[in-house]
Amino acid sequence: MMQSRSIRAALALAAAISSLTVAAVQPAEKFPNRPVRMIVPYAPGGATDIVARQLATRLGENWGYQVVVDNRAGGSGAIALETVARANPDGYTLMVGNVSTNAIAESAFAKTLSVKPSRDLAAVTNLIEIPHMFMVNPSVPVTSLKQLADYAKSAPRMAYASAGIASYPHLDAARLVKAMGVDMTHIPYKGGAGQIIPAIIGNEVQLTMLNLASSLPHLKAGRIKPLATTWPTRRPEFPDIPTMAESGYPGIGTNAWNGLFAPAKLPPALLAQIHAAALKVMESAEMKEALGKQLIYVVTSKSPADYAKFVHEDVARWAAVIRDNNIALD
Repeated sequence: MMQSRSIRAALALAAAISSLTVAAVQPAEKFPNRPVRMIVPYAPGGATDIVARQLATRLGENWGYQVVVDNRAGGSGAIALETVARANPDGYTLMVGNVSTNAIAESAFAKTLSVKPSRDLAAVTNLIEIPHMFMVNPSVPVTSLKQLADYAKSAPRMAYASAGIASYPHLDAARLVKAMGVDMTHIPYKGGAGQIIPAIIGNEVQLTMLNLASSLPHLKAGRIKPLATTWPTRRPEFPDIPTMAESGYPGIGTNAWNGLFAPAKLPPALLAQIHAAALKVMESAEMKEALGKQLIYVVTSKSPADYAKFVHEDVARWAAVIRDNNIALD
C-alpha cells in the first residue's frame, strides 16, 4: 500500500512538472488577437482626433486587427482619462492624449479628477508637435496683438475660446489677456477645435489660440484672422505674421504635443511592444508626409521611460504656470 501511494505521488509530481514545462515553452498569446479601442478626449475634427485616426488606421493595417477610434469628449478630458485608467491593462484600450489632458489636468483638477494621469496611465510615446497661432474673428479691427490690447481696453466686452477649462489654450490665452491688462470672458468648448472654429467664425467669441492643423483652411480663406504664431520662428504659410516674441509676449503660447497612453499596469513587455509598433508607424516616411501636409510634425520618444519622464516634467511646469499666474479654474 505504501509503495502504491509513493508511485501515485511520483506520477502526480511528474505530471505537474510536465505541465509546467509545457506551459513555459508555450508562446505568449499573440497581441492583438481582436480589435483595439483608441480613446480620444475630444469630438471629431481637431488635431488630436486627426493624429489618432491616422495612427489607428496604420496600426490596424500592421496588426491585422482594426483599431477603433472612440471619441470621449467632456470634463476637460476627465471622461477619457477615467475610461482608460479603469480599463483592463491588456493593451486593448489605448488613448491619444495631449498636454491638456495628460499634463495640465493633473494639477488643475487635483481635487475633482478621480484619477492621476501620470500615475494611473502608462506613457507609451510622444507622437507629434503642432504649431499654433493666436487669431481673432475678422470683424475685430486689429492686425497685431499690440493693437488687440489697445482695442480691448475700450471695446465692448470680448470673449476668448478654449478647448476646456485648464486646457493649454485656456491657460495661454489667460496669460496673454493678463499680460495685455484687459478683461475678456473665457468660454470653454468641450469639443475642442471642432466647436471652437464655428464659434470664432460666427463671432460668438473674438479670440482663441488654435493649431494650424485644424485652422489652416479657414485662415487661408480669411474666415479667421491670424495675429501671432507660438512657433519659435515665423511660419512659411504666413511669413508676415510675427512670433509671440516679436509681438512683445515672449514665453506665452504652446506648441502642443500629443502622445499615446495605456492603463498603468500594462505589462512591461506589452508596453514595449506597443511602443515599437507606434514608432514603426509614426517614423515611417508615409506617416511623416501625411501629417506634414497638415502641419503636424512627428516627434517620438526613445522609450516609454523617456516619455514618462517628459510627462512628469510637464506636469510640474504647468502646475507652476497656474500657480504663478493665479489663473482661475472655475
